[in-house]
Formats: sequence, C-alpha cells, structure tokens
Amino acid sequence: MHPAFSVIFLTTLIGVGQGLFLALYAAELGAASGLLALPHAQRFFAAGSALSLAFLAAGLLASFFHLGHPERAWRSAAMWRTSWLSREVIALPAFMAAVLAYGGAHYLGYGATLVLGALGVLLCFALFICTAMIYACLKFLQEWATPLTVINYVLLGSASGFTFAVAFAASASADSALVEGLVYCAVILTVSASCTRVASLIRNSRLKPKSSLQTAIGIKHPRIAQKAQGFMGGSFNTREFFHGKAPQVLLAVKWGFLTLVFPAPLVLLLLGESWSSDFLLEAAFAVQFLGLIAERWFFFAQANHPQNLYYQAIS
Repeated sequence: MHPAFSVIFLTTLIGVGQGLFLALYAAELGAASGLLALPHAQRFFAAGSALSLAFLAAGLLASFFHLGHPERAWRSAAMWRTSWLSREVIALPAFMAAVLAYGGAHYLGYGATLVLGALGVLLCFALFICTAMIYACLKFLQEWATPLTVINYVLLGSASGFTFAVAFAASASADSALVEGLVYCAVILTVSASCTRVASLIRNSRLKPKSSLQTAIGIKHPRIAQKAQGFMGGSFNTREFFHGKAPQVLLAVKWGFLTLVFPAPLVLLLLGESWSSDFLLEAAFAVQFLGLIAERWFFFAQANHPQNLYYQAIS
C-alpha cells in the first residue's frame, strides 16, 4: 500500500495522546493509594491533560489532509453500525471530551476526577480498538488481518505516551518516585511492544499470497507472464495501492524503526533516570516518536494489495 503521511501522523500523534492520558490516570491512582506524593497534583494533571489534548487535536488536524472534501468530514460518522472508521470518528472526539473534562476538573479543583478518568480510560481503549480494526478487519490484506495489529496499536501508543509522560514529569519537577515509576512502565510497555511487533514481522514474512495471476484471470495454465502494466500512464490504482520503493528501502526502514522505537529509547530512559538528565528523557521520546513514524510507514508499505497482481509489473 502507499503510505499516506496524514494517516501516519494521525495514528502516531493520537497514540501519544492516548498513552499520555493513561499515564496520568495511573499516576493519579498511585497518588490516591498513597504510593506517590504529588504536591502540585492539580497543576500537574491539568497541564498533562492539556498536552494530551494537543496531541489528539494535532492528529485530528492531520487526518483532514487525507480527505478529498474536508467540509464533508462529518458524514464519515454516518456508517457507525458497520464501519470501524465511522466508529473511530465518534470515539476520538468523545475521548477528547473526556480528557478535557478530566483536566478541567483538576484545574478547577472539582472532585470525581477518578470517575472521569475511568470513563476516559474506557474511551481511550475504545479508540485504540477502532483505529486498529480499520486495518485488522481487511481480510484480503493478510499483513493486517491479525489480532497482532490491534495489540501493536495499543502497546506502541501506550509506550510512546508513557515515554512522553516521563519527560513531562521530569520537566515538571515531579516526585522522583513518580518519574521512576513512569520509566519502569515505559520500559515494560516498550519491551512488550517490541515482542509483539517482531512477532508480526515474523508472521508476515511467512505469509503466502492467496491470489495468483491464474486465480485472478481464471486461467489454470502453469506459465502466465505479465507483459504490461495495463495503463499507458499513472492512475489511482498505480499510485494508491503500491509504495513504489525498492526492497532495499523497505529493509532500511524496517531496521531503522526496530532500532529507534525499541532499544534506543530504552537506553536513553534508563540512563536519563539514572543520571537525572531531563535532556536524555526528552531525547528518548523524540527518538521513539521518529521511529514510530518509520514504523507506521512500514506498516502501510508492507501490506500487499491483491490488485498489484495487475498493476505492479511494468513492461
């Protein structure tokens, strides 16, 4: 498939916002149970919620660049009974409203923030599932049609959000126990995400195409050679369903994101926490987010649309 950067930024940015909110709520649960001391809790949670909203809004804005008619975007929610995309369109603003209410309650000093946060967590995971199922439900794209797609979206988004939460807590001069706890959570999530993402890569490398030129055109002859692409020039089919990059580019992107998303931020997180270095903790998020952009590009590029049997060959 041809990776669209609007969708790449949509999924990675809202993933950070979702993971950050989960980190904030986990911190509040820790404070409520007496495990953490947060002397400026209202300011911390209000600012964190504002940052989560900023990431979510930036992702929502990026999605508009993928629309042919942005003024008709509201219509995308009409098919919510059958479309995961429509459900995502509903879940995203609902989650943003929950984050706004959660942050506003902290800023104004209102109670019931734990209840609002619990509602936000439910909407957060609903959004994760809706976003991932847009791709996992496409059975004809074998690389996406697996539960690992949903698991990877949840873990990668959560890992990036917790990594950002570490940098945010350190820059806000939060309690050292909070920073340490967030570091451990970010490490666990990143390691877990590395296991499931590598598992998906191994699975995809073993896939065998269900379609062939024989099944595509209904001819059982064992030797069929495609001599032409089928078009004199470019078309929607040749642009949107194939990335057009050489195998060497895909290999470089794969090893690039495997390095940037997993081992590099782990090292920076552990060193930053050990040396109390805000710079290293902030660098951990920057490196991981850059890797996530590459990871999401590879996610789309690796999917092989069956129609490429017709249009990928050029005489």
